[in-house]
Amino acid sequence: MVDMATMNFSETNNVLLTVSEASELLHVHANTLRRWNDAGLLASYRIGSRGDRRFWRDDVMRFLVRVETREKRV
Repeated sequence: MVDMATMNFSETNNVLLTVSEASELLHVHANTLRRWNDAGLLASYRIGSRGDRRFWRDDVMRFLVRVETREKRV
């Protein structure tokens, strides 16, 4: 298992993820991810004329580390 807390995120190939790709990584429904984004918990970037959301993979992984760290303390 990879220790996410000590992982150097700059070594990962940082790419933009779609809502479905990011939600799959986090094991949550796409609407949950959208709500977290609307609440300011996870940043997204809007692209195209429709304003589709994209998430940097590194941001998603850092979010995951924060959530896992919080759960360990509880």
